[in-house]
Amino acid sequence: MATQAIAPMHAAVVHRHHVLPPRRCVRRRGVFVRASAAAAETDTLSAAFWDYNLLFRSQRDECLDSIPLRVTEGAIPPDFPAGTYYLAGPGIFSDDHGSTVHPLDGHGYLRSFRFRPGDRTIHYSARFVETAAKREESRDGASWRFTHRGPFSVLQGGKKVGNVKVMKNVANTSVLRWGGRLLCLWEGGQPYEVDPRTLETVGPFDLLGLAAADDNKATNASAARRPWLQEAGLDAAARLLRPVLSGVFDMPGKRLLAHYKIDPRRGRLLMVACNAEDMLLPRSHFTFYEFDAHFDLVQKREFVVPDHLMIHDWAFTDTHYILLGNRIKVDIPGSLLALTGTHPMIAALAVDPSRQSTPVYLLPRSPETEAGGRDWSVPIEAPSQMWSVHVGNAFEEANRRGGLDVRLHMSSCSYQWFHFHRMFGYNWHHKKLDPSFMNAAKGKEWLPRLVQVAIELDRTGECRRCSVRRLSDQHARPADFPAINPSYANQRNRFVYAGAASGSRRFLPYFPFDSVVKVDVSDGSARWWSTDGRKFVGEPVFVPTGGGEDGGYVLLVEYAVSKHRCHLVVLDAKKIGTENALVAKLEVPKNLTFPMGFHGFWGDE
Repeated sequence: MATQAIAPMHAAVVHRHHVLPPRRCVRRRGVFVRASAAAAETDTLSAAFWDYNLLFRSQRDECLDSIPLRVTEGAIPPDFPAGTYYLAGPGIFSDDHGSTVHPLDGHGYLRSFRFRPGDRTIHYSARFVETAAKREESRDGASWRFTHRGPFSVLQGGKKVGNVKVMKNVANTSVLRWGGRLLCLWEGGQPYEVDPRTLETVGPFDLLGLAAADDNKATNASAARRPWLQEAGLDAAARLLRPVLSGVFDMPGKRLLAHYKIDPRRGRLLMVACNAEDMLLPRSHFTFYEFDAHFDLVQKREFVVPDHLMIHDWAFTDTHYILLGNRIKVDIPGSLLALTGTHPMIAALAVDPSRQSTPVYLLPRSPETEAGGRDWSVPIEAPSQMWSVHVGNAFEEANRRGGLDVRLHMSSCSYQWFHFHRMFGYNWHHKKLDPSFMNAAKGKEWLPRLVQVAIELDRTGECRRCSVRRLSDQHARPADFPAINPSYANQRNRFVYAGAASGSRRFLPYFPFDSVVKVDVSDGSARWWSTDGRKFVGEPVFVPTGGGEDGGYVLLVEYAVSKHRCHLVVLDAKKIGTENALVAKLEVPKNLTFPMGFHGFWGDE
């Protein structure tokens, strides 16, 4: 297969830690770019390898003072609302002492695109989030020395054996503006507050401390039902693990997840945390928090489920929190290698594919729902084994049985493909990313794709039917980062937007994405907009303007990696699938070109 040839090609073009220019390249202002050639000549193994790695090229420079972006195509439409698009993601991957970290361990680099419809301009700025780890590893911003292992990386130039700096909060995963504050979040630590105008870091924001100070709003659900002796043993193990994880590895007792939800009808911010010891025990403890527009705690609910789970994203409806469980297990050989520092700490965990179904936990959002419903500690087993990645929307509606129909629109991948420390093709030995992992021979079936999970409950809350199907039969290629018009969150929606693969690149057929797909879930039809040439796209974000569910614009970043350029792209959501879907394209200055971002947020003024 074509993807199998990438690995030997990697060895042929990498010398130590320097990137050598392949043939037919010229040098401009210190950056290697391709000389012009026919598209067929550039669709090669070598081009695929370098394009993929340039997508995760470090950017050490910041843009402290906002600058206007040059429009290269189209124009900013007059009805585009005033507001700011924030994009979170890593900014640096290699230090000055030989270490290269996993993209998930790269220090947070927050980008801001401020729309000013009055003069129809967009101003750009970018800064690193000044976390404690960032200040330790680069005090002046010019030189870097990685000292924290992070969960996913192996240090080459730093301390390996005995390095317990695992919880490297890099604030790089998602960004949220709520209650007048701008927060950068990471999977497992406190959010960092950032000034929404200047992007200067204010400092850690103790969200869980605010919740703990108002515990009179807590309503705890019962723990999962287990034999008394077994539950007592797990409690004892948890008491032993907590001081070790906290005192040795500096792991907080509760790890706040990076994915949050906004309930527009109730005006609430919903967040969830899990206990640190959950990674090592065959049970999972989740705490859900609901905050009002002033960050006052409205509700807190705790659940203990009898499954060893890892959760990245989740969902909610009017009456339930919904967890699609990704089953994991402790990997003993991997744990020993992780402790030596020769393998990432995440190697201590492995996926658990022992069951051919997916547990769906419907957790009651209120005591009233709990009192009148089913035993929430028993999951609904969806008849398909899938690893839940991201959720676009979830909603519930009354059905003919007097119960509820629950729908989830989400992305999921295969257990056979998912691998913790190989995500993005991370290879700490060669200090480069291997594109073949994300473009596996069976990628069309294994990589993330869009699905619908449908659950039918009767009047007693018991599940009568659960099904999983593709969201669209017209688009069967890999897709992820599902998004909707945020005004339709937690209610029936018709359209889902996602990053997707067109399959036009012979050696990068599945990832990185090069398209945006618009799925009409009412009939399963799909339309898409694609970039041309050697370009990729990130997560789409919907900006509503009124005029129906698809009345608005879709924002995304286009990465023209071979030209070392980034563009902000504005698409007319209604016209996706037509020739005039592109409304405007704006160019980030070449010296400020940034690596691939993760998750973004649109905030209206």
